[in-house]
Amino acid sequence: MSSINAKVQKGDYLCVLGENGSGKTTLMKTVLGLIPPIGGEIVFGEGLEQFGIGYLPQQSAVQRNFPATVKEVVYSGCLRKGKMFLSKSQKAEALKNMRLLGVDKMLNKSYRNLSGGQQQRVLLARALCAADNILLLDEPAAGLDPAIMEEMYKLIESLNKSGMTIMMITHDVNAALRYANKILHISKKPAFFESVDNYKNKVLELAKGGVVNE
Repeated sequence: MSSINAKVQKGDYLCVLGENGSGKTTLMKTVLGLIPPIGGEIVFGEGLEQFGIGYLPQQSAVQRNFPATVKEVVYSGCLRKGKMFLSKSQKAEALKNMRLLGVDKMLNKSYRNLSGGQQQRVLLARALCAADNILLLDEPAAGLDPAIMEEMYKLIESLNKSGMTIMMITHDVNAALRYANKILHISKKPAFFESVDNYKNKVLELAKGGVVNE
């Protein structure tokens, strides 16, 4: 991974691009404090704590078959700082997020029996329960059919427009250019951190010079 210097501000919609193995997921895990920085530091602005970041990771086959109800999965996003029981206000917040994501009618359904799109909605509701004002999303539309994928992107866009800061890893460059306001492109070459318009111009310059690969 090349060195990165980037600043994410409140209300941003940042898409993180780059080929497989470039370090995108490693960056996310570092922001979350799951692994230490290789070098440098991550500085959090006033009012933001690591435990207040909502995270939607990529799912493994085992996780897709997790034997829990929708309600149990979403509730797990409310558990912070080792707390084992939810307050009434936390349960109300969880229900609000489930309604927002359209999964409140399936509270007692088994998570593993849901479609891929439904599971992603449940996981997004779970991430919202943990999020104070920022969501980290790792390929949230991966494996979804085109219609459900577009639906997921629209949901994320609406969350951003409501004030939620978004950091999203994606291989979908078209979606990144359509929805994001900033792009972080990670590769073995120097990383780009640009506005969407500047990123488009830089890509055009590279293409004219015959450099089009990541």
